Amino acid sequence: MKLRHEYKLPINAGDCLVLRNGLKAVARPDEHAVDKGYYKIRSLYFDNFDDKALKEKINGVDNREKFRLRYYNDEPTFVLLEKKAKTRGLCGKQQACLTREDAQRILDGDYSFLLAAGALQAEFYCKLVGERLKPRVIVDYTREPYVYAPGNVRVTIDSNIRTALYSRSFFDAELPTVQSGDTPYLLEVKFDEFIPDVILQVLQIGSRRVEAFSKYAASRMFG
Repeated sequence: MKLRHEYKLPINAGDCLVLRNGLKAVARPDEHAVDKGYYKIRSLYFDNFDDKALKEKINGVDNREKFRLRYYNDEPTFVLLEKKAKTRGLCGKQQACLTREDAQRILDGDYSFLLAAGALQAEFYCKLVGERLKPRVIVDYTREPYVYAPGNVRVTIDSNIRTALYSRSFFDAELPTVQSGDTPYLLEVKFDEFIPDVILQVLQIGSRRVEAFSKYAASRMFG
């Protein structure tokens, strides 16, 4: 798993406008957002009966992980199984593709096929069974992504962050959701060893400070 720097910053509509104009001048849209400049994301997060992932996030535990399922633009033709991990202040992510049918099997409690599907899937099976992971919360949002090759920089602006608690209706595009927390926009910056000065200049937005914001934790505020 490749580890990268990752920083998050809640911002407002004015910040968003300034950042968007600056990023368009120096960076390019992510290839998956070329047509509209953005895409929609739906994630389903898993946690155990004792809310291990949630508590570790809130308590700032440095070495931690969480699993989720994810698809894009209300089109679950394929679903990503993702493991996000944080180690010594750096973040990493592993991914594996699932079919919609296999993802539904997981939601129905049928995990056995994961053992022979790949290394990440097998690890997820062990956590589902050994740690009794269960679906906990659905998180929806819109993402506007930009990339800059030097430093392998990725800057995203997330908006319309919404949630649906305990719902198994992962594939229901009409699923009722509510606003998650009070952060209208979230800026995320990811990079490898360094971040170029030209990007740093664009990201200067007054006195706002980096925060340990988590969409998962914010969405769990309802239960």
